[in-house]
Amino acid sequence: MTQIFTASADTRLRASLLAAAILMFLLVLFVGGYASSSYGTLVGWVQDQPVPFSHEHHVAGLGIDCRYCHTSVETSARAGLPATHICMSCHSQIWTGAKMLAAVRHSLAANVPLIWNRVSRLPDYVYFNHSIHVARGVACVTCHGRVDRMPLMSRAHPFQMQWCLDCHRNPAPNLRPPDQVTRMDWSDWEAAPEQHKDFGAQVMKAYGIEPTKLIQCNICHR
Repeated sequence: MTQIFTASADTRLRASLLAAAILMFLLVLFVGGYASSSYGTLVGWVQDQPVPFSHEHHVAGLGIDCRYCHTSVETSARAGLPATHICMSCHSQIWTGAKMLAAVRHSLAANVPLIWNRVSRLPDYVYFNHSIHVARGVACVTCHGRVDRMPLMSRAHPFQMQWCLDCHRNPAPNLRPPDQVTRMDWSDWEAAPEQHKDFGAQVMKAYGIEPTKLIQCNICHR
């Protein structure tokens, strides 16, 4: 009887299967590691902007409220990026000849908008409405981090599905009075700190917020 396979064929087959399994494992490990890494999530990475705008200076130093620049955050799905005239409401009087503000002056003179690069960007298949979150008391710092400590704006959280779901399953800790949503240090506020832990539960009851509904697919995917 003619032997088709050599004696070592079985060993080579097993070695090939083992190598394939190891390769698949390493591939899954690499993809998972990339997805959770700062390179994949862009957490902490600074985006190039037409103007090196410092939230630390404008928010912490000058006390400018988020809504002064992000004008539609309370009324629209989008927060809105600052238009040239908003910048020039101050810089037509101060730092008028600063080199770093040349792009702003050109935007005004040429009547062309500044093109800001969005830092906190969600995929196109995700629906997010800023106005409903602000109306219910979800603070800016919850998603955007301590922008008052950022000389240059960077992403504070991964904005992955699991991160959003964690909040939707238990939104109470992230809720506060609507007039405090732009306050960066509300959790450290000296005024009645013991009331903070109960406030979220009270808001959920008042507005009928049900986590079981917040985690349904059509909330974010429409």
